[in-house]
Amino acid sequence: MLHLIGCGDPVMENLVRRVGPLGSERRRRGRPDDAYGALVRTIVGQQLSVKAARSIYTRLTALFDDRAPTPQELTSTDEELLRASGLSRPKIRYLRDLADRVISGELDLGALRALPDDEASARIVAVKGLGQWSADMFLMFHLGREDVLPVGDLGIRRAVQKAYALPDAPDPNALRGLGVPWQPHRTLASLYLWESLDAKPAVEGDPV
Repeated sequence: MLHLIGCGDPVMENLVRRVGPLGSERRRRGRPDDAYGALVRTIVGQQLSVKAARSIYTRLTALFDDRAPTPQELTSTDEELLRASGLSRPKIRYLRDLADRVISGELDLGALRALPDDEASARIVAVKGLGQWSADMFLMFHLGREDVLPVGDLGIRRAVQKAYALPDAPDPNALRGLGVPWQPHRTLASLYLWESLDAKPAVEGDPV
């Protein structure tokens, strides 16, 4: 919180004061702690309202004792059973591509923590169905990177439009420009922007 108070952006400073301190639960925003589970949760949430994403993820994990399915479980579970949880066929393909890459070792999730942001992002977006938004969410919520600004997130753009009284939601370049004073704590600034809305981000994810 203190990192952004005094950043030189009065709008962000006032927003932080209004929202107040963010505890660990608000910072996690309901995302799993393990790397694989985090990516599964990300794919499930793509292009859905947060409420819908949580509902489908809850139904999916209910099939596996209320936890994220392992890669082996995802590849062996009947597709219709997965569909019954609310997953679309494309998302099932994406989840299974992720599972196959983890099983084969092509995607070494444990190695991502040691990589710089751009290299970790490149390995994530190589998975079918995972784009830059997905990579940003993983960097923010699993790897704990402190200076990520997810310029493609609709919730962030709407929050900035509201906070800065803009006529339209800013495009990615405009958002990057507004975010310069927040560096090197743009992840925290993003969390405050989400919290500033009455609801969580309206839509999650990369196009599917």
